[in-house]
Amino acid sequence: MRSETSPAARALLAMEAIRDQPGITADRLAARLGVSDRAVRRYVDILRQAEIPVESVRGPMGGYRLGRGTRLPPVAFSGDEALGLVMAVLDGHHPTADPSDPVGAAVAKLLRAMPQHVADQADVVRRATAAAPDRGAARPDPATTVALVRARSELRCVAVEYRSENGREFRTEVEPWAVVVRHGRWYLLCRSVRSGSVRTYRVDRVLRVEDLDRTFALPPALDPVATLEEHLGVGWEHPTEVVIDAPMAELAWLNRAMGRLEAVDATSTRLVGSTSDVNGYAHDLARLPAPFRVIAGPELRAAVDALSRRLADATRATPAP
Repeated sequence: MRSETSPAARALLAMEAIRDQPGITADRLAARLGVSDRAVRRYVDILRQAEIPVESVRGPMGGYRLGRGTRLPPVAFSGDEALGLVMAVLDGHHPTADPSDPVGAAVAKLLRAMPQHVADQADVVRRATAAAPDRGAARPDPATTVALVRARSELRCVAVEYRSENGREFRTEVEPWAVVVRHGRWYLLCRSVRSGSVRTYRVDRVLRVEDLDRTFALPPALDPVATLEEHLGVGWEHPTEVVIDAPMAELAWLNRAMGRLEAVDATSTRLVGSTSDVNGYAHDLARLPAPFRVIAGPELRAAVDALSRRLADATRATPAP
């Protein structure tokens, strides 16, 4: 600890250490703060004078801990913990029982700051509940997310290094219009500086973000969610066009990343889009509950043909004796 740090600041640092490690001993607290045991006792006395309840227990299992009461001590979060809480709220990821996770550490601080009767039930849920993760969700790197959101707030263009679904890596310069969370996945809605076309990129596949000197203006009355939905299936390497033998109303559940739906007539619907992974797209089509025909896209047609042959071969396999 720096010698010029004031006693009040040192007392707050001591409070933070006690909150993070309930039951911390005086010698461990002194080692963490880089001061003597006597100084630790002085900082604890300062906290008590400020009506912050600090309890001390003697013996081998003793140490300092913050008491509970009607006057709550301030709760301080690290940058990682605060960002983790925000991202957890947005995408539903809650590893609250893991103290090594920023979200788990932040939630534990909140519960320790609450009166016992308020925190008890939430703490039981936090420790005893097992969440089944959304396997379709993908949490991006927090630093990447912050870089994109900051560029959006400053209306500054960025260069993005990206790895597509099929593993191809490329660099592109874009105007970051918005970061949108949709069904547990984080997307960058942007416009290509080179082509002027709207693009959507998965933030978890962004490898690097570089700020550029160029600025931009947002489109008037931009609706990020609606615009993302409209462009999820646009701009990838392989164009796709499929006609599905089902009314458009029955296909509203279809993943918008597959493309745009257009009614052909009362009983059939056209799906127009693009993809970087024709094999994955073919598998998605195979899950349709209605017949379909590939109208355009030679790569997709070949992928669907290969999948159909593989499935047909599976039915002709010789059963094991």
